[in-house]
Amino acid sequence: METESEPYIRLATLRQLHQVVADLNTARSFADTLQAVADGVIAGLGFELSAVNLVRPDGDLVVAAVGGSAGAEALMAGRVGSRSSWERRLAMGERWGDLRFIPYSEGWVLDDDDVPQWHTPGPAPRFPDEWHPMDRLFAPLYAAGASGGELIGVLSVDKPRNGRHPGAWGREALQMYAFHAAVAIGNARLRGNMQRALLRLEREQQALRASEESFRQAFEYAPSGMAIAEMGGDQHGRLLRTNDALCRLLGRPASAMRRFSFSDLVHPEDIGTLLRTSAEGGRAELRLARRDGSYVWVSLRNSVVADAADGPRFLLTHVEDIEERKRHELQLAHRASHDSLTGLPNSAELRARLAARLCATAPRPGGGYEDGGAPDGGAAGSGGVYVDAAGHLHGFDEFEFFGTPPPVETAPFDGHVHTVPPNEDSDIDDGHKGLAVLFCDLDGFKSINDRFGHHAGDAVLIEVARRLTNGVREGDTVARLGGDEFVVLADGLGRADAADLAVRLRNAIIPPIRVDGRAVRVGASFGIGWAGCGMSAEEVLHSADQRMYIEKRSRSKERRRAG
Repeated sequence: METESEPYIRLATLRQLHQVVADLNTARSFADTLQAVADGVIAGLGFELSAVNLVRPDGDLVVAAVGGSAGAEALMAGRVGSRSSWERRLAMGERWGDLRFIPYSEGWVLDDDDVPQWHTPGPAPRFPDEWHPMDRLFAPLYAAGASGGELIGVLSVDKPRNGRHPGAWGREALQMYAFHAAVAIGNARLRGNMQRALLRLEREQQALRASEESFRQAFEYAPSGMAIAEMGGDQHGRLLRTNDALCRLLGRPASAMRRFSFSDLVHPEDIGTLLRTSAEGGRAELRLARRDGSYVWVSLRNSVVADAADGPRFLLTHVEDIEERKRHELQLAHRASHDSLTGLPNSAELRARLAARLCATAPRPGGGYEDGGAPDGGAAGSGGVYVDAAGHLHGFDEFEFFGTPPPVETAPFDGHVHTVPPNEDSDIDDGHKGLAVLFCDLDGFKSINDRFGHHAGDAVLIEVARRLTNGVREGDTVARLGGDEFVVLADGLGRADAADLAVRLRNAIIPPIRVDGRAVRVGASFGIGWAGCGMSAEEVLHSADQRMYIEKRSRSKERRRAG
């Protein structure tokens, strides 16, 4: 009769096994799956107590679910057994296929290990296959479904309802269930990982959307100009996006800006600066064209936007309007290099301009300049002309007044023009054209200051500066050296040209100057010097200054003779 009922028992067990396996796959969470594994043993395999011991990342096993007994669950849930203790258990006892059975007669040695357990002592079995309270039956759970796979946990079962050791069919059913339980646990873990990954991805996408929106608002509403330009390809440098501040700064709509690159808008003199900044990143100060054709000074700050796969993709540019700052800097520079009263270049600016025109060729040992400059090792342009009160030219010899000058040590200046002054020792114009330095000192200016005050003197200086400026060519320099002294730099003049210029400038100064309703007059003494290679700016100015004083002395002699 028992044999005849065996097929029906197996069929009923398979039906129950099918149902509990189906329940495993309907659990919604990883914890629900573990509990379903423990409960399935009770519902479908004829045991009254079960526990799922899950392998942790550190290798130890934690009791993750208990089925069949609330007391056992309270005692064991969450407790941990070491990996070494579990490996010892799985290596002991009898091998029932993949199952491990440790009878009470051998399991007493496990009473003191750290694996959580609920076993209680009991009387000796009354028949050979009777279940003892200290018997232990374990079903290892492998990720690959076989003993060769990775151990992910151990299913512990206890208290069979029939009070007997499971037979061959019961053991096979438990092995089958352990296989499906391992698959269900693996699927639940994978599903949980996927859910966490999806949740993390969704959060990242939300953060990305929030970041993009924040960037968009920061870009669009930034008080300074911003632009995104393409990098690489045929459209390299083309502006893809510009904000309102940049469009207002350049007076161009966003739709029009997309047709340009910064290289289309930059001032021609600043294109090199732009190209270096675009290639290397960093900052640059340059000028960009407005729609009305004017240029505005801006500070560009570039950042390269790149990704790991394609490298540099875009160039993010911050554009700051520095027009006011530049204007202020230019004003400060102008004040530092120009006379505050007359607006002419001051002494420092004069010397800088003069030094820039001088080359560094030194006199040859023993006298003479390379390329035929000043003779006998002296300063170029010794001698000159002066203008008398009637406007006539008179020649003079500088050595008549000062004797032979001592040798002058020349400081090297990095110049751009190899200047050869006209030969002052010849009565015939040799055709050389050089840089003439006209040193002007006003005659009678002190008496105006003394009689009418410094206000009148300042007005005279301003008018003289205006007349001198109007009397020279564009590109010539009129500078105020200080006090009532002025200097004119006129390049490309011969000896006669310089003398004629001195006459014209003196004649421009002589006419009366009206100050506070009265007419005042000043005269002017001019000394003409020449800048030659190997000379310093100080030497050139000193030479012209000496010849100016020679003119004053010569004029005094003429007046005494006339008297």
